[in-house]
Amino acid sequence: MAGRIKKGDTVFVISGKDKGREGKVLKVYPRSERALVEGVSLRKRHRRPRRSGEKGSIVSMPTALAASKLLPKCPHCQKAVRVGFKVAGGKRRVCKKCGGEF
Repeated sequence: MAGRIKKGDTVFVISGKDKGREGKVLKVYPRSERALVEGVSLRKRHRRPRRSGEKGSIVSMPTALAASKLLPKCPHCQKAVRVGFKVAGGKRRVCKKCGGEF
């Protein structure tokens, strides 16, 4: 992964049960090469009641996806793209299709 996907990016899911969906990256886990994406890879979590009189509930929570299943969306050409890097004047991410920086 190494900086290919960052928090706040819009990404497309390219494989798995959520293939074709897109969402915003909420958190990135660089060591395990996973990312948490809003509205994608939802799991049901059963919650116990906290106080007396309160009911238990079932909550949908996103789980982390492997970074290899995600492609960032280029802000210029609006497509799922591979990412390159330019090092002149600081390291920046570059779209491999249109050459635009993000």
